[in-house]
Amino acid sequence: MLMNDAPPGGDASGGLMPLLAAADLQDHLMTATNDLDRLQTLLADACNALMESFYGASARLQDLKSVPGASVEHLDSAILQLGGAVTALQFQDMASQLITHTHRRLRNCADRLARDTFSNDEDGDAVVEEAPLRPNPVTQDEMDAGSVELF
Repeated sequence: MLMNDAPPGGDASGGLMPLLAAADLQDHLMTATNDLDRLQTLLADACNALMESFYGASARLQDLKSVPGASVEHLDSAILQLGGAVTALQFQDMASQLITHTHRRLRNCADRLARDTFSNDEDGDAVVEEAPLRPNPVTQDEMDAGSVELF
């Protein structure tokens, strides 16, 4: 609804402002969900780069194993590189879970807002995806390099 749709006489109190506010809020919620989708794509790209780092480090270790008198320092360096990649993969996994969770919560809010504010659905047939039951899918808030079980 546009501001030009206000009742004659300039009185916009017939529910116009709450309707406009709800439409604006819904727009912001949908924009946030789209931003989360883009962030998810960026994280997936970063994860692919990390996997390439794993393969590079693995190849480096294989090369070092075949060099007579290979330095333990070189092997330790490669192992540290792998440890950093594992930690970063843990971050990507946790971040993806949080993004998916937040996306679902925002989408639920936007859908409920649309149903409750804009719908003339007296049968209650408007589809609103349920919000996640848990407040947070990831309880860890920091990562340290260490032993990690990937599979």
